[in-house]
Amino acid sequence: MTSAPRLELCPPPDQPEIAFAGRSNSGKSSVLNRLTGNRQTAKVSKTPGRTQLLNFFEVHRVGRRPSTGRIIDLPGYGYAKAGRDAQAAWQKQVNRFLSERECLAAVVLVMDIRHPLQPYDEELIGWAEASELPLLVLLNKADKLKFGAQQQTLAQVRRRLRDVAGADAVTFSAMRGLNLTALLDAIEGWLAPSEPHPS
Repeated sequence: MTSAPRLELCPPPDQPEIAFAGRSNSGKSSVLNRLTGNRQTAKVSKTPGRTQLLNFFEVHRVGRRPSTGRIIDLPGYGYAKAGRDAQAAWQKQVNRFLSERECLAAVVLVMDIRHPLQPYDEELIGWAEASELPLLVLLNKADKLKFGAQQQTLAQVRRRLRDVAGADAVTFSAMRGLNLTALLDAIEGWLAPSEPHPS
């Protein structure tokens, strides 16, 4: 749809939105490309910190649970080959977006499964808990670990999320599509219109 450097230039908050967040180099852009089945959806770079705008994508999903809304690719946090002032400026806009965007329905937090629960990840988990927003942690790059190590890390992260209402974690591989269905089901649930209550 569009890219916005700050909250005031974002599209009108008239549809449910799901924010994708994560550290620089967690594989967030690759996750979005796997999600859409299009390698050109989000630019993938070997240089961490390339996403520096709030990037909006329209979602029109048909099927068992038709849904419409938006996905927002947020700038990665942590290490980036940008000056400190630039990093601080776009991190401020991310914080404003998460805190003030009224139509935000959920957050997907992408972590590198080999480096889970870094300080910024912990901050975002705490923010989601305080905001009472659904949170799904994707432990990406699971193909880099053997199954036993994957399950150990998954158990560790789920223990951390145990007392956070509406939060869960799954192993994920943008390269191989591991647990793509679980991600799609979560997005459908967050964006699908609510069922009318029986009168």
